[in-house]
Parts: sequence; C-alpha cells; structure tokens
Amino acid sequence: MSLGSWQDLRELPFPENYPTSEASQQLIDEMMFQRACQVLLWSIPAMSVYAMKKGSDEVFGEGGNVLVVFKDRLTSETLISTPNSDVIYALGYIDLAADGPTVVEVPPHQQGILDDFWQRPITDVGYVGPDAGEGGKYLLLPPDYVGEVPEGYHTFTSRTYGVFVFWRAFIEGGDTSKPVALIEQTRIYPLAAAANPPEMVFPNGSGVVADMVYPRDLRYFEMLAEFVNHEYVAPEDWAMRGMMASLGIAKGKAFAPGERMTEILTAAVDVGMKMAGAVRFSEYLPGTRYYEDRQWHNVLNVLDVEFNEDSFLNVDARVGMFHIGYSISPAMVMEMEGKGSKYPFAYRDQGGNYLSGSNSYRLHIPADVPAANFWSVTLYDAANASGLDNGQPYPSIGSLNDLTYNDEGSVDLFFGPELPDGAPASNWLRTVPGKGWFTLFRLYSPTKAFFDKSWKPNDFQKVN
Repeated sequence: MSLGSWQDLRELPFPENYPTSEASQQLIDEMMFQRACQVLLWSIPAMSVYAMKKGSDEVFGEGGNVLVVFKDRLTSETLISTPNSDVIYALGYIDLAADGPTVVEVPPHQQGILDDFWQRPITDVGYVGPDAGEGGKYLLLPPDYVGEVPEGYHTFTSRTYGVFVFWRAFIEGGDTSKPVALIEQTRIYPLAAAANPPEMVFPNGSGVVADMVYPRDLRYFEMLAEFVNHEYVAPEDWAMRGMMASLGIAKGKAFAPGERMTEILTAAVDVGMKMAGAVRFSEYLPGTRYYEDRQWHNVLNVLDVEFNEDSFLNVDARVGMFHIGYSISPAMVMEMEGKGSKYPFAYRDQGGNYLSGSNSYRLHIPADVPAANFWSVTLYDAANASGLDNGQPYPSIGSLNDLTYNDEGSVDLFFGPELPDGAPASNWLRTVPGKGWFTLFRLYSPTKAFFDKSWKPNDFQKVN
C-alpha cells in the first residue's frame, strides 16, 4: 500500500463535490491508517502490562496466586521494559473478572504498588501506602462490583478487571535470601476462598527466557483485540473504542482483518512505533531536561501520574513514559528527600549524538552521589527497552558493585564493545555493536543535592 503525502490527498478529485471511487478508497485507507496509528499510541500503557502478563503466563503459569520472584536478580534473558537488576522484583497479575473481589495480604516492610491494566495507580503498599510498612490486607474490587464491602481491609476499586502487582525489595550485603523470604510472605486469593485459599506459587524468574514486551508487528493489534474482548468497558474509552471498532476491534467480536486491513494495520504498527520512538527519543516533549547544560531527562515529567492536565489528558507524556517503561505510582513524582527514587534518563552523548553500541564512552560521576541508599546505571536496548543483552551477568553497574574510585571519591564508568585502554574492568559495561542503547541513572533515597541540583552527573563522553 502506498500512502500519499498530504498534498497528494488534497489533490484527489472531487467532481461536483463528490469523490471518485478511487479517491474514496484512498481516503478511507488513509483514515484507517491514521486511526490505527492513534489507537496504537493510545493503547501502549495497556499493551505494555498486558504483554507482561501474557509472557509471564506462558512461561510461569497463570493465576492470581502466581507471583514471579526474580530471586537471583533480573537478567537480560527476560525481556521486560526498563527493569532494575539491582533489587529483587516480584510481578503478579490478578483477574478480577475471573476471581471477583480479591485479597492481597502484604507482609510488613514490603514496598510495592498496585496498578490497574491501564497503569493507573490503585495504591502504593508499604511505607508510603495505607499500611505504613506494618503490612495488612488489601481488598480489590472489580470495576462493576455491586454488593456489600466487608470491613477489616484497605479496600480499593480497580478501574479494570486486570490488576498488576509489583513488589520490590532491597538487597543487603549481596544476600538475596532475606528480601526473597519477605516477598514470599505475600498471599493473594479470591475473597470467596478466604477460608481455604489456593496455595501461592513463587517461580524463580532469574535467568529464564521470557518475552514480556509488547510486539512490534501485527500481533500488537491481535493482542489489543484480546484485551478489549476481556476488559471492562469504561466510559472514558468510548470514543477510542469507536475508532478501534472501525478497525475490526470491538468487545464481543472476533478480530479477523481482511487482506486490505491487514496491510493497513501492519503499516500502522511500523509507523506508530516509530512515532512513539520519535516522541520519546527526540526533543519533542517540552521541559524534560533535568539540567540546562546536560543530556539527562526526566522520564516522567508530570505532576499527575494519570497524566491529567487542567483540561486534557497529556497523551504525549503518556506515550513517552510507557513506550519504554511500566508501572507508576504517586510516589514516583513526589520530591521526598531521603525517600523513594529518581530516574534521570539519557539517550544522547555530550555532543548530542545518540548513544551507539559501536562507540566507547566515559561517564564521570562526581563524588558524593546524592543517594542515601544506593545508585546504579543500567543499559537498555533501544529496540524494545529491555535490559541490554551484552553477555555480562547484569546490564547495570553502580554503588553496589566493587568499583575503582578516583582519589577524591568520584568515579569514571566506561561503556563500549571493548574495555578501553587504561580503564579498570570493574568499571566497564559492554555494549553491542549495531545496537542503540539508553540508560537510567537510578538514585534510591535521593538527598537534597539532587533536588537543588548542586550535584549533577556529567554526560557520556565519547572516547577513542
């Protein structure tokens, strides 16, 4: 299919203000193509988490009682968007349509979030949640729930049937057993089965090959159709569901695109993904730089974690976030000294060029990094935002590693396909020639010097 330029479309014949049959076909094809691109951009938050569920179910098993724990840290064998290899992750997926009201028993000192399947926060759990780190029972109600609500729970109504469970636990002294044991105190079960709950299953996800990123081909729309058929119909989605319906995606309807629509949708996935990449990896999003003289950006440059502005939904910021990431909570946008975490994000070097796996770079990190807990730099594959598969155990490096520091306490990290001459091996992460990459600089429990910008990291500097 050849899609015409704007000028070509403007010049299509409309004799006596009626379209010719050829003009009608071309304009309708163009309209379907544009709708498909916009549907893709709109649905990225849902497809990001739904793809995680699908990939997890296939490898680890399905059910709300399955909580996958990366017990030996998360490695690049598992394809997942911008994961953190320096903490212990646990990921689970609840289906309120299948199970009805569901209880999540959270152990003391656990940190995590519960999001719906549009990645809108339901609640934080742990120290910044209603249990305040003491642990407790959370009750999740379906969006269409009608009935009595029992007492004794922290009760929330999800706006989707799907609920994403995301726990994190810190590693102390290299020992992963304690955080894993903490996470494995979690219990998830239907309220109706409270007297005899199903046994929890805690598969070890570390080192397991699993594809948990959304597809970049026609399967994207196939997955979207499956999601739409299962999920609750929310009123705010009504207009976009009309656009999907014109593409053959509607609740209660089998998705069976014909040859022409398949051609249009295949082209739209390709272009739509490139649109999302252009939003994320260009200067299109305004005001995202942390520092005027640096290439570090704020990946989540919003005040409202549902991307609401005064009178509209910030669809561009939403695309920028979920094109490369998943999970969100109010704590992520708060400026809390000594609590939470921040994630400066870079995809260009000092000269403004995209970071390339074929080049070598030095990153100078000044002394006294403002992170009371720890800091790390993680490399991600620009193709799908998963951890860069570079042949090393983990695609991250930071204060938890045995680094070689400079005399005054600063540190130089190196990134490239080969260890640069004179660089200590302890301070090097391998990149992959021909693969673009980007990074998140994670600061856990950021301190005042980060917020007042009296401390800031250097840019990536290309070296020979």
